Amino acid sequence: MVNTDAESARGWVDRAVAAIEADQRRSADTHLWKLDVPALPGIDLYLKDESTHPTGSLKHRLARSLFLYALCNGLVREGTAVVEASSGSTAVSEAYFARMIGVPFYAVMPRSTSPEKIAAIEHYGGHCHFIDDGRRIYAESAELTARLGGHFMDQFTHAERATDWRGNNNIAESIFEQLGDERHPVPAWVVMSAGTGGTTATIGRYIRYKRHATRLCVADVEHSAFFDGYATRNPDCVCARPSRIEGIGRPRVEPSFVPGVIDLMLRVPDALSLAAMRVLSGRLGRRVGGSTGTNFIAMCYQAARMAEAGETGSLVTLICDSGERYANSYYSESWLAANGLDPAPYEPRVEAFLQGGILDIELEESAG
Repeated sequence: MVNTDAESARGWVDRAVAAIEADQRRSADTHLWKLDVPALPGIDLYLKDESTHPTGSLKHRLARSLFLYALCNGLVREGTAVVEASSGSTAVSEAYFARMIGVPFYAVMPRSTSPEKIAAIEHYGGHCHFIDDGRRIYAESAELTARLGGHFMDQFTHAERATDWRGNNNIAESIFEQLGDERHPVPAWVVMSAGTGGTTATIGRYIRYKRHATRLCVADVEHSAFFDGYATRNPDCVCARPSRIEGIGRPRVEPSFVPGVIDLMLRVPDALSLAAMRVLSGRLGRRVGGSTGTNFIAMCYQAARMAEAGETGSLVTLICDSGERYANSYYSESWLAANGLDPAPYEPRVEAFLQGGILDIELEESAG
């Protein structure tokens, strides 16, 4: 006897997966920009522009993978409420996919979340669930999920396992394919920062799977547990204060962070990240976000070392999202002053390097 309820449930999942896959086919791949820096002959700098996704950030890839993972594992069915612990780009992207397949979405976030992020989540039909104590974001997410009888997407646990690191149009495969006709098609370094740790895990695993000589450098920020966790090989490291660079840095070493695929970690001061953000925005003629500044200065740091050693090659990093989301924070002088951040002293040092000088900056580092 045919179980019509089971057939109907399976049919809904099939349609949901098909809708997400169709959206992927309609979407062009993101650009890989080559940054013109004549002062670095023999060294090519590339920026993978993830801000051009439909939801405007790198997290679009993660949200797509998380939804497919949840659907194909039977965790999300018709009517399932999806809950996420996020006040930023992940919640925006997950709200987009939740609306696409017709399930309710709830983002658990601190009450202090910027109006721009709240508006973006609500634009896609998401609900914002506010908490006063950011340290309870995981517990509150689990409690809300239980009350709703829904599914806690939990990006920080599932990011590294939801993405197929062997290929399937992941970001690593895209980078290497786009570099195929360049003079240095296999980059010496891929440089990026960590939020969940999922993208670094994907890239690091892909590099090893394809047996590339590329090394992975991960830049961490102030008030984040990742650097100390990596340096001490202690997965229980924690940090009392939250990161000021949205989207990256975490108060704990997240389950999706895979230290074994990382060759080098750097710790970047927040003011330096924002200085690099401003310098790169000036070169591109458009604003980028703070996490992109972290990525960019770490790439410059590695390029400076290569230049000093007489090495040639290419380096790749990511434009994580647009700076327009940070008009009232990183691009606001009053916000910078209130948070004790002054990027101005760093800016001329970054500019001087790009114009042919020495990068007069030392970063704390730890090698694998």
